[in-house]
Amino acid sequence: MNHNTRIKAARLPALLLMLALQAGAYAADKAPTISAEVGKPLQEAQKALQAKQYKEAAEQIKKAESAGKISSYEAYLISRLKASAALGQGDYKSALSAYEAVLASPELPAGEKVQTLDAYVKLAYSAKDYAKTADAIKQYKAAGGTSATTIGLYAQSLYLAGQYKEASAELTKQIEALEAAGQKPTDTQLQLLASCALKQNDMTAYAAALEKLVVYDPKPDTWLDLIVRTSTQPGFSQNLTLDVYRLRQATGTMSKAGDYMEAAQLALQAGYPAEAQALVDEAYAKKLFGEGPDAARHQRLKDLVAKKLAEDKTTLAEGEKAAAAQATGDALVATGYNLVTHGQGDKGVALMEQGIAKGGLKSADQAKLHLGIAQRLAGKKAEANKTLATVGGSDGSKNIARLWTLLK
Repeated sequence: MNHNTRIKAARLPALLLMLALQAGAYAADKAPTISAEVGKPLQEAQKALQAKQYKEAAEQIKKAESAGKISSYEAYLISRLKASAALGQGDYKSALSAYEAVLASPELPAGEKVQTLDAYVKLAYSAKDYAKTADAIKQYKAAGGTSATTIGLYAQSLYLAGQYKEASAELTKQIEALEAAGQKPTDTQLQLLASCALKQNDMTAYAAALEKLVVYDPKPDTWLDLIVRTSTQPGFSQNLTLDVYRLRQATGTMSKAGDYMEAAQLALQAGYPAEAQALVDEAYAKKLFGEGPDAARHQRLKDLVAKKLAEDKTTLAEGEKAAAAQATGDALVATGYNLVTHGQGDKGVALMEQGIAKGGLKSADQAKLHLGIAQRLAGKKAEANKTLATVGGSDGSKNIARLWTLLK
């Protein structure tokens, strides 16, 4: 939680004292009746506040309170000065109570209500009374308050008060308004939205918040959380494991040698040695391969990949002919993807499109997912997003396709 907006307590006594002095000016202008028994100790209290003698001020205020019958206006002045004295002594609870009396007083000038509520909000927030803060901000807005700093505390206060549902609704409204205006939500807003979802154990809402985070503030940790949660949902097909690794590679979330080992092996099994070679090269570049007790295993995988890649290059043309001769389009889709990994983007994508059009596919959704990924690899991002948006099914293909469309 970012508390940069927290108002320093040291600033508040001066603010409240200023308000108290304003009240004194009001008394002179309007000439309300103030008894000597009340007026004299209040004047002494004001002097003590100006000298930062808060204990002495509190004692003088007590004298004014004990003067007998006190008018509404006298009670109003006492409350204002009492708030300043309490705050000067670090007694937030008493200061809040006194300020509430000020706000409830019929003597509070209408023109000062917004300013007074603004000060109360900041006092309540500094006092960590977040429920009161949130309630006061609602009153502040209703009274016509427009300070972005003050209103910006609303969602945080709801969250800190444990009102997660209300905080989530407020954050969603704020974020939607920013998006509609073509502006970017803050990281604090997005992080709070995600945390609200977790606090309510709403994993659907949490995933949606993560999606916004990777769009506006993409970080490897956030991407990894989102990918892992997506790939571990019930019904997610094991046939998409290589696709998960492809997305992880694209988002920079592969950081272990074991990830690269499994991904490269799966690429070989799927018939994509050029893709396996790229994974092995990346692992060596990151110094995840070639060092430690598994260095020999890494070398064996490297040699196997090199061998398979050399064989594949000699049979690419034959593979295209064989795929075209198949009754269904799966072979064309696979062959086309393989060509893309060899750097033949346009030709490979065209073959994949032919395969999908031919039909008879084992999984049309997985085929379209692979076409979308291939189009991304071929530098055709706009076309890729259009393709990925058509991916459906309940095996996880649709979810992985959606994540690809969020990738910049």
